[in-house]
Amino acid sequence: MSEQLSKQISDNAGKLAIVGDRELVIGYRLIGIDDTFIVDSGEASKKIQELYSSGEFGLIIASDSVRSSLPITFLSSIEESIEPLVLFMPSQKENKEEESIAALAKRVLGIKIEVS
Repeated sequence: MSEQLSKQISDNAGKLAIVGDRELVIGYRLIGIDDTFIVDSGEASKKIQELYSSGEFGLIIASDSVRSSLPITFLSSIEESIEPLVLFMPSQKENKEEESIAALAKRVLGIKIEVS
């Protein structure tokens, strides 16, 4: 890996972006995260794809509601990616069942946790 590419990856490894509904984004803005984007379902897919392909972020946190607006091929791609890592957070207004810790660990870390 070239020195310039290595430096670019390390410079961006700590950058964080938050995308989603107001309830999720406002909390991160209040603690000082600059790259926060409140989007509706129509803008969500475009914004996630833009941030993902920009190469500027090491971690992108998005509302779980954003997941359903993403094209299935792109969703598959980001679920397998670790650079940047994309995490979906449930919002308080959603009444969906939360992802189990075992499912989250398998999706994010690639490890299977046995529940006895």
